[in-house]
Amino acid sequence: MEAALALRGDVFRSGGSDRDAYDGRSTHMLVERLADGAIVATFRYLLISDPQALDESYSAQFYGLAPLGNFDGPMVEMGRFCFRPGVSDPDLFRVAWGSLAQIVVEERAELLFGCSSFAGVDTAPYHDAFAMLRDRHIAPKTWLPRIKAPRVFEFARRLGQKADPKRAMRAMPPLLKTYLMMGGWVSDHAVVDADLGTLHVFTGVEVRAIPPARRRSLLAGV
Repeated sequence: MEAALALRGDVFRSGGSDRDAYDGRSTHMLVERLADGAIVATFRYLLISDPQALDESYSAQFYGLAPLGNFDGPMVEMGRFCFRPGVSDPDLFRVAWGSLAQIVVEERAELLFGCSSFAGVDTAPYHDAFAMLRDRHIAPKTWLPRIKAPRVFEFARRLGQKADPKRAMRAMPPLLKTYLMMGGWVSDHAVVDADLGTLHVFTGVEVRAIPPARRRSLLAGV
C-alpha cells in the first residue's frame, strides 16, 4: 500500500500524499520490475455488484450515475492508473492491462469504468480530442452520466469545430485510447478537477462489446 501511495504521490501530487477515502474500499494492484524490485505501475479497482452501490465509487463524486442504476451485471471501477515517470517499457502497459482484463473475467464484470484524465485544466489544447469524442464516442443515452460537478466543459454542446484526427490522437491520453480501442464511450462533458489539476471524462467499456480479438490480446498479457 505504501509503495502504491508513494508512486501515486510522485505522479499526481509532485511528491505529496495522494491517500484518500476510496483507498480503503478498493483493491490495489502493483507491477513490480523483477530486475530491481521497483514498483513501476499501480492502479486500484472497486467491484460493484449492486448498482445501488454506485454512489460509493470515486466517479460518483463528479458524475450523476443514476442512469447506470439499471445496468445488468457487476461493474468494476478502475482508477489511479499510473506508471513510474521515465519508464517506457511497452510490456509494462501490456502486463497492467492484462491483469485488469483477468480481474474483469474473474469477477464476471459486465462494465469497466473510470475517469480518464487530460493534464491541466485548460481545455484549448484538447479541442480536437474533445471534438473526436463528441463525434464518435459519446455514451448511449441509456447510460449517459449527468452533470454533477460544479465546473464542467460541455464539449458535446459547446464545441463547434471539426476534429483534426492527427491532432486529436496526439492529445488523447494513452489510457483513454485503450478504452476507446475496446469500444469504450465517454460522458458528453469534461469535469474540471482543481484538486488534481486535470480535466477528465467518465469512461465506460461494456465488456460484452469488446471485440473478441482485442479481448484475447489483453488476456495474453498475463
